[in-house]
Amino acid sequence: MEWHSDMDLSTLSHGVHKRKLKKRVGRGIGTGHGKTGSRGTKGQYASAGAELPRSIFEGGQMPLFRKIPKRGFSHGLWDKKFHAVNVGDLNGFPEGTLVDQKALDRAGVAKGPADGVRILGTGELKVKLVIKAHHFSKSALEKIQKAGGTAEVIPPAKKPVRNKMKPRR
Repeated sequence: MEWHSDMDLSTLSHGVHKRKLKKRVGRGIGTGHGKTGSRGTKGQYASAGAELPRSIFEGGQMPLFRKIPKRGFSHGLWDKKFHAVNVGDLNGFPEGTLVDQKALDRAGVAKGPADGVRILGTGELKVKLVIKAHHFSKSALEKIQKAGGTAEVIPPAKKPVRNKMKPRR
């Protein structure tokens, strides 16, 4: 490393402002930010509470989202996806085991992400099992009990209690 004769510790931090002061607007004309507070005169953003345009703002022209036709209806925001598993598919499990969503996933019967499992009544159950699922059809429930097994319904999650005194955002 070369040593420069014009470098010493006193000039090391010159030009670096460690504590930059906040711009104090509206504190008189002498400050350079007085009168209109660096907002210019009139205009869209001159008044208090005016927000800068977001990424979807199209400069005052009709937004594209409002132009395109809207047809149909979607449950996508709140619909839940359930794996449908038939009683006949559960014969591969050993007798007396607990069959839940994780066990079904490991066995490859109900693979992938889902909000729960629904047990349906197609096929015959020949093994006594303890089955935990979010829903059982009537025929599936009868076949499980006939084989000597038990069916436990997993209750749905409780709805969140909304404070009605606070407005929605």
